[in-house]
Amino acid sequence: MRKATGRSHAEWFGLLDAWGATDHTHTEIAEWLSSAHGAPSWWRQSITVDYERARGMRGRHQMADGFSVSITRTVTVPPERALAAFVDDATLRRWLPGAPMEPRPTRAKLTARFDWSDPASRVVVNIAPRGTDRSVVAVTHERLRDAAAAERLKAGWRDRLGHLKAFLEAE
Repeated sequence: MRKATGRSHAEWFGLLDAWGATDHTHTEIAEWLSSAHGAPSWWRQSITVDYERARGMRGRHQMADGFSVSITRTVTVPPERALAAFVDDATLRRWLPGAPMEPRPTRAKLTARFDWSDPASRVVVNIAPRGTDRSVVAVTHERLRDAAAAERLKAGWRDRLGHLKAFLEAE
């Protein structure tokens, strides 16, 4: 932090406390860090989120539109096959039967998006190639209403991606 911004977390937090940041929104804090102190874009977001968490203004996994959790798993299959496990309905039903998700449109390569109905939320799947025969599957479950749902679904996705890995690597 000091190398990138010239200040430590404690120094940033002291400035924010003196300014009264706990009475401001996330956007207001980030804008103040930029206008008053010239904090670089990525770092001002990091400082703001870290500050909000430290002062109890933001919970673990909390974003502006709810809670979000991510799980990754490396599988020994080509990226197109990993993506097909999500976008091919018959394949999806074989390893993830009864999942309450409906596909959403996307143009992004090696990405699939879904509406999740219980609880109402969104699932984004990104596949990252690791050579020609390995892939990292990243599932992000977004727009969750509370921390309890986030923790429950994070554990659920950890199990589901374990099942996906076994399913894909057995074929």
